[in-house]
Amino acid sequence: MKFRGKAMRFAAAATALAAAAVAAVVTTGPTAGAAAPTEDWLHVEGNQIVDEAGNRVRLTGTNWFGFNATERVFHGLWSGNITEISKAMADRGINIVRVPISTQLLLEWKNGQAAMPNVNTYANPELTGKNSLQVFDYFLELCERFGMKVMIDVHSAEADNSGHTYPVWWKGAITTEHFYQGWEWITARYRTDDTVVAMDVKNEPHGTPSDSPRAKWDSTTDQDNFKHVCETAGRRILAINPKVLILCEGIEVYPRPGKNWSSPNTNPDLSPNYFSTWWGGNLRGVAEHPVSLGANQDQLVYSPHDYGPLVFDQPWFQKPFTKDSLTTDVWRPNWLFIHEQGIAPLLIGEWGGRLGQDERQDRWMTALRDLIAEEGLHQTFWVLNPNSGDTGGLLLDDWRTWDEQKYALLKPALWQHNGTFVGLDHQIRLGGAGSTTGISLGERYSGSGPVDTTAPSVPSGLAAGTATAASIPMSWTASTDNVGVSGYEVYRGTTRVGTTASTSFTDTGLTADTAYSYTVRARDAAGNVSAASTAVTARTATGGGNGAQGCRAALRTVNSWQGGFQAEVTVTNTGTAAIRGWSVDLALAGGTTVGSLWSGVLSGTKVTNAGHNGALAAAASTTFGFVGNGAPSGVTVSGCTAS
Repeated sequence: MKFRGKAMRFAAAATALAAAAVAAVVTTGPTAGAAAPTEDWLHVEGNQIVDEAGNRVRLTGTNWFGFNATERVFHGLWSGNITEISKAMADRGINIVRVPISTQLLLEWKNGQAAMPNVNTYANPELTGKNSLQVFDYFLELCERFGMKVMIDVHSAEADNSGHTYPVWWKGAITTEHFYQGWEWITARYRTDDTVVAMDVKNEPHGTPSDSPRAKWDSTTDQDNFKHVCETAGRRILAINPKVLILCEGIEVYPRPGKNWSSPNTNPDLSPNYFSTWWGGNLRGVAEHPVSLGANQDQLVYSPHDYGPLVFDQPWFQKPFTKDSLTTDVWRPNWLFIHEQGIAPLLIGEWGGRLGQDERQDRWMTALRDLIAEEGLHQTFWVLNPNSGDTGGLLLDDWRTWDEQKYALLKPALWQHNGTFVGLDHQIRLGGAGSTTGISLGERYSGSGPVDTTAPSVPSGLAAGTATAASIPMSWTASTDNVGVSGYEVYRGTTRVGTTASTSFTDTGLTADTAYSYTVRARDAAGNVSAASTAVTARTATGGGNGAQGCRAALRTVNSWQGGFQAEVTVTNTGTAAIRGWSVDLALAGGTTVGSLWSGVLSGTKVTNAGHNGALAAAASTTFGFVGNGAPSGVTVSGCTAS
C-alpha cells in the first residue's frame, strides 16, 4: 500500500532514530478512511521502464547535491527555501530528483547520530529544529506533495565535498561491508514509501589499471570489481524491497579485445590496451559480463555519465564532431548499445554544463539532448546547484532565479504529453494539486488500459519538388495510426533536419549542385515512431542561393510543443577565405516570435554572431539556437551575410 503522511518521521528524536526508524515506517499506514491508492513502483521490460500496469514511463529530472558533502544537507538552504525550490522543479517538469549522499552519513543516521545542519531558518522556517535526517524526510514529503519521485545515489564513502574523486566505494574506516549495510538501512527505512523509487548504487567508480585503488569490471568476486559489487548491493537492497529500481553505473576504462586487466597501462589515448571514457561512463563490460540480479533482474537499469569539453577536453572533442560521430565513436560503443539491443533501459545519470562559453560544448550538449529525446532515454541533468564549479546549475546564484537559457535546452528532454509535463505519481499531478503545467501518471493513461505501443504506418509517396540552389521542397502521403499521428520527422541521410505536423517540408541552407537523400518517419503522441519511408534523392540547382554570398544558414527544428518550439541554425562559411563575422536574417510569419536566443545577438529579425563564434575558416560552421513562440513553420532563414 502506498505510504502517505510522513509527519511521524519528524517526531522521533535523534537518539531514537536507530531503534525506531524501520519499525515506524513498516507499521504506519495511510490516513484513516483514505482509499487504497495505486502504488507507483516501477520495473523493467526490455529497454523500457514501466509502471505496475505495464505503461511506459520516462524518468526525467535533475540532481541536487549537498547531503553527500561535509554540510550533510542540501546546498542552497543557506538562502533558498526548500519548499519553493521543490515546487519550482515540479512546475518546470522535473519528475525525479537524484539525491547524492555518502555512506558515512547513512551510517551516522543508522546509528542515531543525525546532526543539526547549518540551515537558514529565516529562509526556511519549516526546517526549524530539524536534524539532517528530518530535513531529508521533509523533502520526501514535499516531493510527494508535488508529484515528484526520488533516486538515492551513494556519491562517496565519506561526507566530503570532493569525495566523488575517490575512485571506489570504500575508504579509510568505511569498508565495502559498511557500504552494503548503509544501503540496507536506508532501503528498510523507506521500503513502503514509493516516493523513493530508485537506488543508484555508486557514483562514478573509476581509475586506470595503474591506479591503486581502482574500479574494474569482470566476472570475478575481487574487491575492486564494480560489476560484482553492484550485483551484491542490488541483491541485498532487493531482498528488502524487491520493487525499487537498481541503477548500475559504468567505470572509466575497459580492456580492448585480446587484453585483460593485467595488461600494462600507458596513455589511454595512444595505448591499444584499454578503451577510456568518462568516470562512470564505460559500460562496455555489459556485453561480456552483464549484471545479474537473479529473480529481480527486471529492476536493473544501467546509468552512464557523459560530459562536454568544458569539463574535460576528451580526444573526440579535439577534431570535428557531430551528433552522428559522437554516437558512432563514443556513445554507442560505451553504452547506447545496451538500449539499442534491448538489454536494459538507460538513465543518463549526469550530463550538463555551461552554455555560451565554447561552441563545442553547446554542440555536444545539444547533440546529447537530442539523442535523449529521440530515443526516449531517461536522464537526471547535472545539476540544480549553481555552485557546481565546472558546470553551473539550473538555478542562478540567488538559488531562486532559473537559468532560462539552460532550462530551454533541457526542456525537450523532459517527459511531456500534449505539451504538458508528466509525473510518475498516479494520483498527484506533477506540480501538485491544481497544477496547470503537469499531469499525473493516472491522467496520462486515463487510469486504465495498456500503453499505446503501435507505431504509425510508414509515410508513402515521398517526392521532391522544384529545388533552388539552396533548398529542396518535399511532400508525402499522410500516415495512419490507431490513435493519431502527431507529426513527421524528416531526415537528410541519417541526420534529422526538421519536424513538421503537415505532410510537406522544405530543407534549406543547402549547397548548390549537390545531391541529397531524404526519408520521413511518422510519430504519434505516445512517442511511437514508424519505420523510414522509401528514400528519395534530389539535387539542388546550380549557382545562386546563400552560398554565393560567402555564408550559408540552415535552420532545423530541434523540438516542438503546443504553442512553441526550439530551433537551431547552422552557419557555414561557403567562401574560400576566413570570415570575421556573419549575420542571418529570419523571416517570421504572423503570430511567430523569437524568445530566448543563445550563441548569437538578436536585433529585430537579424541575428549576428556572438563574440566567440564570428570567426570561421573556409568551410567551417557554427550554430546558434533559439526558443520560438508559435508554430515551427512560422520561421525561416531568408539570408546569410559574411563580413
